[in-house]
This record gives sequence, structure tokens and C-alpha cells, in this order.
Amino acid sequence: MAAEGPEKTAEEGAGAGAGNGGTRYDLEKETELRFEVDAGEKVQLELLTGLAEIFGSELNRNKKYTFGPGSKVAVFTWQGCSVSLSGKTEVAYVSKDTPMLLYLNTHAALEQMRRQAERDNERGPRVMVAGPTDVGKSTVCRLLLSYAVRLGRRPTLVELDVGQSGVSVPGTMSALCIERPADVEEGYSVQAPLVYHFGSTSPGTNIKLYNKLTSCLADVFSQRCEVNRKASVGGCIINTCGWVKGSGYQALVHCASAFEVDVVLVLDQERLYNELKRDLPHFVRVVLLPKSGGVVERSKDCRREARDEKIREYFYGFRSASFFPHAFDVRFSDVRIYKIGAPSIPDSCLPLGMSQDDTQLKLVPVTPGRDLTHHVLSVSCADEGEEGAGGGAEGRAGESGVRVHCGD
Repeated sequence: MAAEGPEKTAEEGAGAGAGNGGTRYDLEKETELRFEVDAGEKVQLELLTGLAEIFGSELNRNKKYTFGPGSKVAVFTWQGCSVSLSGKTEVAYVSKDTPMLLYLNTHAALEQMRRQAERDNERGPRVMVAGPTDVGKSTVCRLLLSYAVRLGRRPTLVELDVGQSGVSVPGTMSALCIERPADVEEGYSVQAPLVYHFGSTSPGTNIKLYNKLTSCLADVFSQRCEVNRKASVGGCIINTCGWVKGSGYQALVHCASAFEVDVVLVLDQERLYNELKRDLPHFVRVVLLPKSGGVVERSKDCRREARDEKIREYFYGFRSASFFPHAFDVRFSDVRIYKIGAPSIPDSCLPLGMSQDDTQLKLVPVTPGRDLTHHVLSVSCADEGEEGAGGGAEGRAGESGVRVHCGD
């Protein structure tokens, strides 16, 4: 979490030496240490005394946590603590000005709704988190999910941000039942997510397909709630894209309708707050929350690097669980490759009186060739001939090279 606030100096006790080459920070209650890791560097964090958390996940005392290049971390304490930070940081400071109390109150209100759902045998809260890019939507989702799990709930994360997916590789839309707080270093445990292949890092590439997959996720989640009481009471937290104008705004309204959301949390944009308050049903509670001042605006290069790292982790794993993918050859005749969506034909090219079919959800065969190199393909679990737009993906394959053999 983050919010710009006063920076403590070493003379004030916030950055004294901690031995072993580390810097000791003594945090007062309801303050947080924010730091960013330099490119090509690693930083180790250790909780020495007291209690602290990172985005809702509690830290264990005397355990060293490692954060890689580009990591942006906020260590928050409700009661006060001391931590040691070793390694090269781009910036490290302590702030008293955080929105954590507001986020905690939001969690408390959602928990009250879950308790009422238990008493009345109803469903728990379905929450959509909305806002422009770089306002901390993913962080707020992670915080609310971790707090809910720490109280024994089983909420579901619905990930609709195809540009920076928190569950699978970029270009996918997914849902994941959260059974434990996110790991401090690695994030969510993604053992059995439901993942749909969208195929782009921008919803605008095929907005009709994006809305179709949103509806598919909503239908599957509702079906699960009918047979799983814990999932129903736990509700869901929906992380959305940062596209909040035009078709992007309409996608938010569609998401709220498809999931029948009860609460919408809008981060740091009054205009979006008022538009959603105007356009959504009166029973939907729309709440405006401030963003954390420590949220950093990411450049295009930073986003690209984050996507590349997410793909690398998918195929090769994290530090605690490494994977060993291998390359193998597949004949073109043994596989069928499709994409969803075909170019539209100008009306002037159609016969008089005819209108063209909707092509955005059309399944189009792809001719294998070298242009597939360095693309990620999803393996569909649909039977041949089934409609592909609503089919889940069982796994992914990376195309590192395509060899075309010509001959008789």
C-alpha cells in the first residue's frame, strides 16, 4: 500500500544500522516502510520485533524475505515493529500518511455483509474494484482477500486485467478460490484456477469477446456458489482493467451486471465514481476510496517487463518451486490452431441488401507459419467443433520457433 507522507531520517530512528550490512527501521504504529528495488538487484527484508504485514499477508519474525528487481513493497504495522532491510534500493522511506484505516473499514463492512449472509442463508458480497491505471487496484484486491481469508472466509478472486494478470499469464481472464493469504514473495497459490484465453493485453482488441468471457466467468462463479456454501458466503473480489472511458466504461457496467455486484470500490477518480453511481442500480453501493500515495506510475517498458516476468514464472516457476519445460516438435497436421475474431468486411463490399455476420466471436483457423514464433498458445479443453469463445484453457505452450519444411 502507499500514500505520500513524511519521510523519516536515520537521526529520527527510522534508518539506523542493523548489522550484517542491513539498515534497521523502527516503525511506529499505523506507519509503513516503502521501498523499491533497483534494476538488476535483490533486497532482503527481515522482521526483527513486533507485528507487520505486506498487502495483508503477515510477516514471520526472523525470516528473511527476498524481493527481486523492480519490486515495489510497503511494510505496514498496526502496532509498531522493527525491520531490517539489506540490498540496494532505488528508494526507501517511512510514511505516516496511509489509507490503510479506510481499507480496513472497507474490509470490516464486507465482513459484516458476510455474517449477515450466513445468518439469512443468502450470498456474500460481490465486489468490483475499478479505477484508472496505476491507482493500486490489484493491491486493494489482494489486501481485502487476505484479510477475508485470515478470518476463515473463502472468497474468490476474479481477474479481468488482461494486461497485468495476477493469476495466469497476461492475455487471460481468470477466477481463483483463495484459501490462504497471498505469499509475501510469490503472491497467490494458483493450483486450480479457471482461466479463459483472451489473446491480447488490451480489451479493446476485441471488446465483444472480452465481455463474453466476463459473462462466462460470472456464470461459472454463480454455479459454484450454488453448490459451495463457503464460496457463496465468501463472495468475490473483481479486479478490473484501467480502461475507464468509452467501451472500457461500458465493460465495467457489463461486469457489474454480469456478476450482479453489490459493492463497487472506485479508486481515486470522482468522475468514474459519479458515472457508476448514476448508471448502476440504486441497490449497488458505490464507494470512493483514495489511492495510496506510494503507488508508482509505471512506464510502458515497466509494464512490458512485468508481463515478461509473469510469463517466465508461468513456464519456469518461482524460487521455491522451479519448473523444467522442454521443447518438442509437433507436426502441423497433428494440431488445429484457431483465433477468435475475424476482420470485418466494409459494407460497401457486400451484396445489396445483405448485412455481414458478427465476426468478433467467430472461430477462425490459423495457418501455421513463422509468424507464430514467440507467441503463447492456450490448449483448449473444448471438443472439436464446439464454440471456442467460452471454452476454458487447460494449459499453455510457448512457440520458441517454427520450422517450415517444403517438399513433395
